[in-house]
Amino acid sequence: MQDDVRISVCLAAYNGAAYIEEQLRSILPELGDSDEVIVVDDCSSDGTGTVVRELADPRIRLLHNEQNLGQVKTFERALGEATGDFLFLSDQDDIWLPGRVDRMLKALEEDLVVVSNCRHFGAPPGRFHQIRLRAADSRRHAANVLGIVVGYRLHWGCAMAMRAEFLNQALPFPGYMRESHDQWLAMAGNLAGSIRYLEEDTVLHRLHSDNVTPDKVRGLPAILRARMAFLANLMILLGRTRLRRS
Repeated sequence: MQDDVRISVCLAAYNGAAYIEEQLRSILPELGDSDEVIVVDDCSSDGTGTVVRELADPRIRLLHNEQNLGQVKTFERALGEATGDFLFLSDQDDIWLPGRVDRMLKALEEDLVVVSNCRHFGAPPGRFHQIRLRAADSRRHAANVLGIVVGYRLHWGCAMAMRAEFLNQALPFPGYMRESHDQWLAMAGNLAGSIRYLEEDTVLHRLHSDNVTPDKVRGLPAILRARMAFLANLMILLGRTRLRRS
C-alpha cells in the first residue's frame, strides 16, 4: 500500500452485485493513481466480492467482515481503514457525476465536511428525496443541528466527504446506532462549526426496493425513536466537542 494516498473512497457493500460495478466504474476515473477505494463486504451472498475482484484495479482494497455488521458498522470500518487525507463516502448502487471529486475537494480547502445534493433516479422520488440543502445554510450551525433532530434537514451520506482529521471527533459511532450515520456526521460537522453545503448534484442516487433510506413517512413510534436517537447523538457529540476544545 502506498503512503501518499490523497483520497480514500469508503464503500459499504452488501448484496450489491447488480450495481456495484457500474458504481466503481464511475468512481475510478475521478481518482489519481495513488488514491484508494476501500470496499468492505458485509457478508454478501450474491457474489459482490467476485464482481469487485474482477475489476482488477490496484486502487481497490476489498475487505470482508467476518460476520454481518450492518451498514453503520461497515461504514465505520471502511472509514477506520482509510489512509487518505480526504475521505469520500459511497453507496454501492449510485453513480458519481464527472467532476465530483474536484468540486468537493475545493470545498474541503476551508471546511472539515462537505455535503452536496443528489439527483435521484430509478423510481419515483419520495418525500425525503425532495429535501435539498442550500449553500446559504452552511454557517447556520445551530439551525442545521435543530433541523437534523426535528427531521427537516437531510444529509445524504453518498453525497458527503470529509478531511481525515475530522474522524477524531466523528468516530467511533455510538454502539446503539443502526442507521443515520450520515446525519451523525453532519451533526458533528455542524457542532465543529466547519461544514459546507453544495447546492449542485454530484451523484446520481439510485432508488430501488432495497434502499436503506425509507421512501415515505414512517409511523409515529419509529419517528419518535429516531428523534430520541438524534437527541442522544447530540449529547454525545457535545461532550466530544467540549473535550476537544479543552
